[in-house]
Amino acid sequence: MNERIYEAQAELCRVFTHPTRIAILELLGNGERTVGELVEESGVPQPTLSQHLSVLRSRGVVSTRREGTSVHYKLANPRILEACKIMRSVLMETARESGRLAELAEPETGRKKAGRRSRS
Repeated sequence: MNERIYEAQAELCRVFTHPTRIAILELLGNGERTVGELVEESGVPQPTLSQHLSVLRSRGVVSTRREGTSVHYKLANPRILEACKIMRSVLMETARESGRLAELAEPETGRKKAGRRSRS
């Protein structure tokens, strides 16, 4: 058993523990975006978005390029989005088998936009 690889994998998986970061990855799956574009498309306030992008960048999940004053973000590896989709598929299968699928499919209440948590 290689503990180092398991530790590295666990550290990478921690990146995917916040819904806003997953929503960002989904948006970047459609192509490179600037912070402004991500703010507009996600509805997440710029300071919050920048914090999440910093986490994603520090773990090597997203990469950047600078063009003038704009910073463009993209997925460092497209397979990252594939991994997210696999996990969502597993979640949906498990929910279907346990009869909780309707619970996951209910319209969001108390939430503004994707990636925002309710305050209740």
